[in-house]
Amino acid sequence: MALPLLVGAHVSAAGGVANAPLNAKKINASAFALFTKNQRRWQAAPLSREQIDAFKLNCQQAGFAANSILPHDSYLINLGHPDTEQLQRSRGAFIDEMQRCEQLGLTLLNFHPGSHLRKISVDECLGKISESINMALDSTSNVCAVIENTAGQGSNLGHSFEQLAQIIDKVEDKSRVGVCIDTCHMFAAGYDLTSFEAAKASFAEFETVVGYQYLKAMHLNDSKTPLGSRVDRHHSLGAGHIGKDGFEFIMSLPQVRGIPLILETIEPEIWPQEINWLRSIANKS
Repeated sequence: MALPLLVGAHVSAAGGVANAPLNAKKINASAFALFTKNQRRWQAAPLSREQIDAFKLNCQQAGFAANSILPHDSYLINLGHPDTEQLQRSRGAFIDEMQRCEQLGLTLLNFHPGSHLRKISVDECLGKISESINMALDSTSNVCAVIENTAGQGSNLGHSFEQLAQIIDKVEDKSRVGVCIDTCHMFAAGYDLTSFEAAKASFAEFETVVGYQYLKAMHLNDSKTPLGSRVDRHHSLGAGHIGKDGFEFIMSLPQVRGIPLILETIEPEIWPQEINWLRSIANKS
């Protein structure tokens, strides 16, 4: 039997994490992403038993299993930070994020890998990221660390498939590491998605360099900036430089079934239409 198509968006958890599944249900989603704490602050109050129970109950009643939910960590965390003190702070915050996911019964945590800030080499920074992941996995037991590819802005790493593979290579427990492919970031980093054939070639490269066994989630976003721009600017599906054909290829892939496919497009009011369009092209394939 084919795995289900899990499509949704990054929804608000304002007022408490228990509101996220309710907000996802409102847009007819079968998957969702959320922040389990304020993504722009280091500190957050621990999750209360009431919050945890309410979140789990709302997910259950709305039909969201753990494999359809993609929490995202804080934007402040840099797991490859060149400064020892800041690296320790980032690692502590990342472990806290992983533990929050465990408390909520979630099995994935999406994160941006890190940045060398032009102070250490690429290889040293990638090594620190792998080491940070190992520490977080040692401190938890059920959550998979899901590395998001980046657009390659500034000194951010993880924009090439080779860099993602290098991070994964040094992770000791390969069963608990994966990748979230963001299509806008992928395109901005230089991987062509503008036609069915171009997208097919780009994803064949991902399969060769990284491997589909590590594809745990996707962010489906068009791009306001051109191919190889290294600038991260999301757009509505079909409205940007990627266009519709690349998404038609992606939705034809058997590997996208059973993993959360999350919109971070710029017009939340049309998310229900975008979700329905993705479902319609997936059902055609």
